Amino acid sequence: MVKSAAAKESSFIEKMEKSLSELKREIISSLLVSSEDFKEIVDVMDPKDLADIASDDMDRKMIEAISAQDLRRLRMIDAALTRIKQGKYGICIKCLSKIPNERLDAIPYALMCIDCKTAEEKRNR
Repeated sequence: MVKSAAAKESSFIEKMEKSLSELKREIISSLLVSSEDFKEIVDVMDPKDLADIASDDMDRKMIEAISAQDLRRLRMIDAALTRIKQGKYGICIKCLSKIPNERLDAIPYALMCIDCKTAEEKRNR
């Protein structure tokens, strides 16, 4: 039995929805762990010399940076899940062409096709 193009696309979108949901769960788990790590760092702090305080500050900043990056990815994943519900998943937000499935496999929350993303990155340099 040969699947129609529409059935293949529907199957791919279902696969991507599962993948995005799993990524979302992983990020949320990571953020929870980071928050616990951050809390532990703050809880164990006591008066120390400046070098130790600077080191603790660097640890906090690293955790905050990781969390900020994860939060950004989480927002992009949520937006992709919303686009799936709206029937707009896999459509470039700039040129409205279809984003290749290979790109979506690599970056399931991609908003743009490779050409538009490349052009945007060149403009931002």
